[in-house]
Amino acid sequence: MSKRDYYEILGVSKTASETELKSAFRKLAMGCHPDRHPGDTAAEAKFKELNEAYQVLSDGQKRAAYDRHGHAAFEHGGGQQGPEFSDFMSDIFDSFFGERGGRGGPRAANGRERGADLRYNLEIGLEDAFAGKNASIRVPTSIACEVCSGTGAKPGSKSRQCPTCGGHGRVRANQGFFSVERTCPTCSGRGEIIDDPCKNCQGAGRVTRERTLSVNIPAGVEDGTRIRLAGEGEAGLRGGPAGDLYIFLSIAPHAIFQRDGADLFCRVPLGLTSAALGGEIEVPTLTGEQARVKVPEGTQTGKQFRLKGKGMSVLRSRETGDLYIQVVVETPQKLTARQRELLLEFERESSGATHPEAAGFFGRVKDFLGGIGGAA
Repeated sequence: MSKRDYYEILGVSKTASETELKSAFRKLAMGCHPDRHPGDTAAEAKFKELNEAYQVLSDGQKRAAYDRHGHAAFEHGGGQQGPEFSDFMSDIFDSFFGERGGRGGPRAANGRERGADLRYNLEIGLEDAFAGKNASIRVPTSIACEVCSGTGAKPGSKSRQCPTCGGHGRVRANQGFFSVERTCPTCSGRGEIIDDPCKNCQGAGRVTRERTLSVNIPAGVEDGTRIRLAGEGEAGLRGGPAGDLYIFLSIAPHAIFQRDGADLFCRVPLGLTSAALGGEIEVPTLTGEQARVKVPEGTQTGKQFRLKGKGMSVLRSRETGDLYIQVVVETPQKLTARQRELLLEFERESSGATHPEAAGFFGRVKDFLGGIGGAA
């Protein structure tokens, strides 16, 4: 049975670039990989066919020979698997099983692991969120061992190259028609072995300490804001780069103000007399200053007054929000005999004009009940 054309197998044209060849092979190989289809002989045969086609076309000399002579160019043992293909198959295998090594993974090429990122929850007051501040925090974390300077080896001694992987941290094994690269079992991927570990850190190259750090909190931060301190996380293993520290901010409830984005809201109780006669009241602001608000005669509960520019700072901006004052008319309590007498006198002198809302409401109630009675 004649072999299929290699370009046809990969689904590319004869002018396809190396990138196009690699992309086509990756897509097709992942769909019929034997590890995804155990026991499927058809998938295995297709994978072998793709393997053979890519092996030839990815090599410049072999591709030129194939373009001139077709399959006849390899009838005498040509087209054996090369190192470039093995490296690519290792990438394919890693994408199936999620194993990450020296190619862009968390472990550096020299086996030194990057430290973990850390999280610190910090609660601040609304005033601090408004003005910003420098906060001092104490963070327990891993730092480079002071005795061995993070190498993990006892002072005066050195680590040696791992004999199993030759310092690469990875070992390759041939499995059938493709090779698999795995983490070295001898050095656990570090590429080196410490025969005489540091007694202070037991060879880890890092120890746990509590550090004091200064955090700059900008004005206008909101609840849930995240601040990143690069390199302030956990120390890397055996001299690897440190991770980052992430500060998550939460803003404590305020006794007077409620926040909505850049705006602030404040409920202010207003005496019955002040609400009826009008006047001026003093209200607090987040800066600690007092602001004057003019209250007109006959002010009712729920009336809002806007103080422009008296709200919260806006993050990374010179703008500020507004402060909204909502008045709540307070009903007098625990009246004296004289106060009760004066209110009764006021009630006798009152009319619908004095209480227009009440007069309008009870007028509508009367009409409503009258309409029901008439219908009955």
